[in-house]
Order: sequence, then C-alpha cells, then structure tokens
Amino acid sequence: MSGELETTASRCHFWLPNKRRHCANTPLPSSVYCGNHNPSSAPKRVPCPIDPSHTVLQDSLELHVKRCPFKKQVDALEAKPYYSKSINAGDSNEPTVSSADKRGSIHRLSTSDFWGLINKIKSVHSSVVQVLRDSYLVPESCEKWLKGQLDKSLPYQEKHVVQQASILGNMESFGILQKENNDAIAGTENSKSEVRKNDVAVVEFGAGRGYLTQMLADCYSARKVFLIERRSYKLKADRSLRQNESIALERLRIDIEDLNLCGVDSLKGVPYLATGKHLCGPATDLTINCCMGENRKEGKGEIKGLAIATCCHHLCQWKHYKNKKFLSDIGINKKEFHAMTWFSSWAVDGDHSSDDPSIEDEAKPLKVCEKTEAHSDSGGIERIIRSMPAIERAAFGFMCKEIIDTGRLLWLKENEFDAQLVSYVPFSISPENHLLIAKRQS
Repeated sequence: MSGELETTASRCHFWLPNKRRHCANTPLPSSVYCGNHNPSSAPKRVPCPIDPSHTVLQDSLELHVKRCPFKKQVDALEAKPYYSKSINAGDSNEPTVSSADKRGSIHRLSTSDFWGLINKIKSVHSSVVQVLRDSYLVPESCEKWLKGQLDKSLPYQEKHVVQQASILGNMESFGILQKENNDAIAGTENSKSEVRKNDVAVVEFGAGRGYLTQMLADCYSARKVFLIERRSYKLKADRSLRQNESIALERLRIDIEDLNLCGVDSLKGVPYLATGKHLCGPATDLTINCCMGENRKEGKGEIKGLAIATCCHHLCQWKHYKNKKFLSDIGINKKEFHAMTWFSSWAVDGDHSSDDPSIEDEAKPLKVCEKTEAHSDSGGIERIIRSMPAIERAAFGFMCKEIIDTGRLLWLKENEFDAQLVSYVPFSISPENHLLIAKRQS
C-alpha cells in the first residue's frame, strides 16, 4: 500500500479522464505537475483562425496557419464560384451577441424594467400574432415510409419521419409540390426527357444527412436536388440517392451565410423549391436572404416556393434578422429583440408538465408576477425567473418564438409571396413545430 502511495506521489498530479489515471510523467521540483501540465508554465492556446473548432499554441500560430489540415478545405471552398464570404449575413458591421451576453443583459435589469419588458412582449404578441393553425398533414405518398416499408437500416427515428412527412404534406396541400405524374408537373404524357426538362429542382438548406430530400425523392420523384450543409455527416442519404439514375444530386458543403446560389451553374435558370427541417436560429433568415435577398442577380433560378421548419430561436441575431422594420414598427429595439430570443428558450428548456399546445395561449397570465414583485428585493431577476411555474415560462417562450416567426412571415407577404405560418406537428411530437411555407404569387 505504501509503495502505491509513493508511486502516485512521484507522478504528475494531472488527471487524464480518458485513461482514468494521473499523468505518468515526473513532476517539476517546485510543483506537483510535470512541465506539460503545470498551470503556471502552460503556454497560451488560441483558436485557429482557419477553423476555430481547434486551438493552437499562440507562439506557433503563424507556422500552424501555413500547414493547418483545414487550410486546403478552406482554399478549395473559396475557389468555388458559389462562395461569397458573408453574402447573406445582413449587416456585417453588427456584432454577434452570445447567449451569455443576452442572459447577462436581462439579469442586470431592475425588477420594474424586467416586468415592463415581459408585459411589453405580451402586449406585442396579442396585437400582431394570429393563432397558429394546426396543420398536421401526412400525405398518402409518404405512407410507405411511415409503415416501415423502406430499408430498416436507415438511421432515422420515427418522430423525424413524421415531421418530414408533414412538411411534404403541407407543401402538397399548399400547392408547391405535386404528386408524381400529376398534370401540374408533366402537362401531358410526354417522354421522360421532356418531363425532366420541366422539373422543379429542390434545394434543402441545413440538410444534415439529407433524409427529408430522400423522402421527397422517393415519394414525389424529385429528380434534381441540392443538399446545402456546412458540416460533414456519416450515414448520409447521398449513397441511396445516387444509386437512383434518374436523380441528379449535388451536395455543397458550405455555410448558408456564404452561399451565392447564382454561382451554382447547374441551378442557373432552373426554378426551384427551398426546404429545410429545423433551420436553427439565424439559418432561416440566411436562407431567405440566400433565395430572395438583394444580392440575387439576373439569370438566376427562380424560387417557386419555400417550406422551412424553424427552431432554436434563442440563437437568432439582430444582424441576420430579415424584418427589422417589423420590429421597429411594433416598438422592439435591438436590445429587446435579443432579450426576446433568450426568453424563447423557455419554450423548450424543461419539464412543462403538459403536452397540450394550449400552453401557448396568449391570454394565459404569468400568475407569479404580483407575488414576485412584492418580494423582488430578496433575490433579484434570477430568483424571479426561478419562481415562475415552468408551464408559464414555456407559454411566454412560445410567444417570443411566434413574434420572431411572424416577422419572417410578414416579410414574405410583403415581397410577392403567398405565405402561412402553421403548426405542422403536434406539440407531443416536437415543441419546435413551426412551419413557414410560401409560394410565389402569379
């Protein structure tokens, strides 16, 4: 036993969690740690400017940048004709606000200002937001997916298949997606080549593994598809899609913020539908900008319709948001907008003790208000928030999400689109159940 203690004492005290033991190196004479792990002598590490997902020693930064393994990928991407740095980002001079900064700003409010902001947002919600229509539609075309008739090895969960099916069902119901061989697509009984010439392409933003597109291709025979995703995924649907000789597939690994659709040669002059399942935070605004922003040029493919399932509103940023005029008209400034995005996380951040969508009812008061105001000096904003019942926090979070999506909806309507905002799946399937759907007015 004494030998074991002696061995441990002679080792560096830095714990290696992956190996579940201490570092085996000998510690420095004046420290319990070795030279690699001694906090006082540890060199500073900084994020790599090429790919901030990893860090490097500050002293080696200049050398690392020249041989970073991600440099070739970045250089190859920047050489693409569809790459244009921050083309869809909105105001490039506007800083990004972190969730911690949003939270800090709210927690620094006085009690009266906090409740004033809460009541202002509730008043705005009651004046501008219409009750979302339930539109859970599972089309007949998708029944084979729901009944499990496809390859069981596909790595998807049932709840995701249901969401994908309802997105497509709403697209069909709204008139921007037609069944295979529908006269609206083919016009007449033409040859296969003539039909394909008139096909509408599908561009899926934030495509992930691409299973929304695979369902669309399987159930509606989409023949020209583009998958936009900045990350690399395993178990993608690409292999299955490429095995279908009638499908032309392109996957573009790029951030939506930097995507110039005018540079995609195979999309030039081709009408297309834009889709996206759970486009997190500002990705919805970036997608709208990408398809319909001021940077679009003549000769572009024309967007015919759009169906985006929004989510993660707490990540939204003022610099990206598409309808700042709407916010200005309802009296919401930049600071209040960022507070509203932070509040939106309340909709999905805990046990709401109910799967009833009626928790979104705008008339439901935050009953804790008067009680908490009376004792506000004892605990500050954090205490006030913790004392709110979870279901009432959730109701307020949904109000914030609906205001943000209503601004996007109104922007589409003001720009020659017939648009709707619907609840496309029950709350019990996913609380992130907003679908923004639009088609160009003829």
